[in-house]
Parts: sequence; structure tokens; C-alpha cells
Amino acid sequence: MRALARAASLLRRAVDCKPQLGSFGRDAPLVSKILPSVYFNRYSTHLAPANEVLIPPELLSSKSVWTPDRELGQYEDLVARVTNFHNEDKGFMVLDGDVFDVPIRKDIVHRVVRWQLAKRQQGTHSTKTISEVSGTGRKPYKQKGTGRARHGTLRGCQFRGGATMHGPKPRSHAFKLQKKVRRLGLKIALSARTAEGKLCIFEDLEVPSHKTKNIVQYIKQMDDTKKVLLVDGGDIDKKLKLATQNLHYVNVIPSIGLNVYSILQHDTIVMTRDAINRIVERMHTPISR
Repeated sequence: MRALARAASLLRRAVDCKPQLGSFGRDAPLVSKILPSVYFNRYSTHLAPANEVLIPPELLSSKSVWTPDRELGQYEDLVARVTNFHNEDKGFMVLDGDVFDVPIRKDIVHRVVRWQLAKRQQGTHSTKTISEVSGTGRKPYKQKGTGRARHGTLRGCQFRGGATMHGPKPRSHAFKLQKKVRRLGLKIALSARTAEGKLCIFEDLEVPSHKTKNIVQYIKQMDDTKKVLLVDGGDIDKKLKLATQNLHYVNVIPSIGLNVYSILQHDTIVMTRDAINRIVERMHTPISR
């Protein structure tokens, strides 16, 4: 009964006077239990009938909730805006849904990243066996009569400077991964960046000069960008390569070198029309058995 009386008094106060932010204090959770959930939302207010009590917006959080207009991963074609470094409108481009709108699967991405890192590992580690360690092959002392442990060589693993038993030898750490899994991993990585709104499409990557300050100025214009990957269709322009080689947060690769690990390392991907067309063509090419 006390809880109901307290809730009734709070409602009367909300109707009679304009409340201030935080006026409910510790009673806010109680109000959320008494009122229907359709009229009390931590993030937004809903329209209510005239005779119903509506929670004032001052009492609600200003945090915005993003609700997607559609369900992700439905293989639907997407329409994206095309621009350039100067943020000029260059029209629109249709992104294939089977490449840029596939369901997100973390297990596939994990397998592809492990495959990439294992394949690029040098594997040049090496240790010396007893036949490779320098030293004499003479027996250090006679077998019996000394009271010491019997030894036949000073190059054994128990001696300082001796051999290493079962140590690593140069080898390849690469293992096989199906082509369809590798291709699916790239599609998932591109779809994830597209869903996050971190895939930018440029008409081209032409820069007026090789000055680094131009690239720095362009990157500053992008919202919430820490590391950028520029993907061009063909060979990298020489001026662009010179302008970005001193920036640790900007990398440039051709479309043939686009991979899952590089996409995950950069929070923003900038691709040209030509690069997207080549990637889509590569994804649609039948896998050779």
C-alpha cells in the first residue's frame, strides 16, 4: 500500500507541475514498474492518449537508440553514395547483396584470420642438434673408477653450450583452408564494415600532389576515423603512395590484395568503383577444383 501511495503522489506531481531532471531520484525504477512499458522508455517517449499520463522528456535519458530499417544479412542489394576526397557527389552505386550483405559469422572470420597469420609466419626458427654443435667428440674421462656420472661426449644437452633436444627446426606453419571458406570470410568482413557504415565508396583516389598534409586533411574530415584502408582497383598511384607512406594510420593496397585481416585492422574502408567491381567479379568467379 505504501508503494501504491508513493506512486500515486509521484504521478500527481508529474501532472500538476513541470518536473526537473532527476526529480524522481531513487523512485524512478518504481515508476517504471507501475506505469505500462509503452509509456515509460529510458530512451524515447511514445504518443499517448490525451487522458493518459505521459512521462515528461526531461526525465528520460538523452541517449539515442539506433534501430535498423531492415534486418541485416538478407543478401539484399544496397545503394551507396559515391564521393571523393573533396566530398563531392559522384552519384550512386549498387552493392551486390551476396557480397556486401551476408550474415555475420565470427567463427568463419576466426578461421580465416588464423589461416592468414599461420601462412605468413616465417618459420625460420632453428636449434642445433648434437651433430651440429661445435666441440670435440672425445670421451671426457674413462667409464669407471672416477665416481662421476658416465659421459661419452661434452656436446650433450645436459652441458652448457651443448645441443638442444627436440628443438624447433625451419618449417612452414601454413595449413589448408577451403577456398569457399576464405571467400566467405572476405564477404563477411565487407558486410560487417558496410553494416557499421564504415565502407566509403570513392570515384577514384586521385590526389593533387604527393604532399602528406593533403591526406591528413582528408582523413580529418571523416567522422570517427582512426585507421583507414584505401583500396584501389589497379596499381597504386605514385602520388598517393608517396603521400601516405609516412602515415601509420593510412594504408593503401590494390583490390587483389584485399584480405580479412587487413579489413579487421582498419575501422574505415575506402574503396573505389573499380575496386568494388573487381572484388564482386572475383567473388562471382567459379571456384576451380
